[in-house]
Amino acid sequence: LSLVGSEMCIRDRFKVPAFLGSSFAYLGGFSTVATMPAYEGLDPETKLAYALGGIVIAGLLYLVLALLFKVLGAKKVMRYFPPIVTGPMIIMIGLNLSGSAINNASTCWWLALVAIAIIVVANIWGKGMIKIIPILLGVVGSYIVALIAGKVDFTEVGGANFVGLQHFVLAKFDLTAILVMAPIAIAAMMEHIGDMSAISSTTGKNFIADPGLHRTLLGDGLATTLASLFGAPANTTYGENTGVLALSRVYDPRVIRIAACIAIVVSFCPKFAALVSAMPTATIGGVSLVLYGMISAVGVRNVVENKVDFTKSRNVLVAALILVLSIGISYSSAGSLHFGAISLSGLAVGSIVGIVLNAVMPGKDYVYGEDKQGDESVNFIVQ
Repeated sequence: LSLVGSEMCIRDRFKVPAFLGSSFAYLGGFSTVATMPAYEGLDPETKLAYALGGIVIAGLLYLVLALLFKVLGAKKVMRYFPPIVTGPMIIMIGLNLSGSAINNASTCWWLALVAIAIIVVANIWGKGMIKIIPILLGVVGSYIVALIAGKVDFTEVGGANFVGLQHFVLAKFDLTAILVMAPIAIAAMMEHIGDMSAISSTTGKNFIADPGLHRTLLGDGLATTLASLFGAPANTTYGENTGVLALSRVYDPRVIRIAACIAIVVSFCPKFAALVSAMPTATIGGVSLVLYGMISAVGVRNVVENKVDFTKSRNVLVAALILVLSIGISYSSAGSLHFGAISLSGLAVGSIVGIVLNAVMPGKDYVYGEDKQGDESVNFIVQ
């Protein structure tokens, strides 16, 4: 329910075409809470309840950042997020997702290529409605081909009920779990800012200014808090959504609200969930290859259109560290950077380092809303 609550009520004044989904950033925190000596002997559901209590507080941290945007204004805050920072962040959102797309597609490459081919044909040569829904056509078309080829197992679908209720778990609060789960919100908030920048760049509308990051952060935070109070995972803006926007060119937020309402209805249908689960992994991989690539392409466009000057050393350094930390940490043996019980993704670390470097290195400050060329900077090479 928080999907519609955040989207319709306060999140964006009915303006932002963003869809909230379950966040994977908190999985490490869940694992940590489950194995902590403080909760030894408790049943798994009780441990889950305490972890959810930590996520409730994490969601409230969004409200603190939203308040800063409201009090200081987007202009003062967004000087720390010029195109030289947001562009590489957007690029890395797509590239960090690319590994999962390849893994999924590799389960059956020919089926993944069928999905890609349908999307390309529909998007380039399609007319009218066909051109608007290439992703849906790619999914359905590839699914049908897989069904004909005998690649789909409907065993679970046949045994699932048409109507069912979700299992609710009420959150419980304990300082130990809060200290583990709440700091993870830092990574999720960085992801939110990056996704809002990507959506703004894709649609050509400045959602950071109107309705404002203070509203989108408020909606995202409240959605996370409300969801975790009753047993659901934390929410996050989805980079995949940006890929759909870029490909379909349908930016009307009413479409997102309709999708949210449909999601709520079908969530009470286990048979539909089983039908989706029966979809071949390669179909998902083929579609994802297009979507994730579109996200990175939007980041490249963000840098190009703002005419970021890469002859300037500070720009090169900021972009280089965002790129190498984001992808290097994500694909390292650890997969993330650990600070005690806190685990930060490569994207979170790269984003934080890029923001800090841009803020402390000398050069003309980026003037949000005025400097269309993006961040200007000094050249460290002595002439």
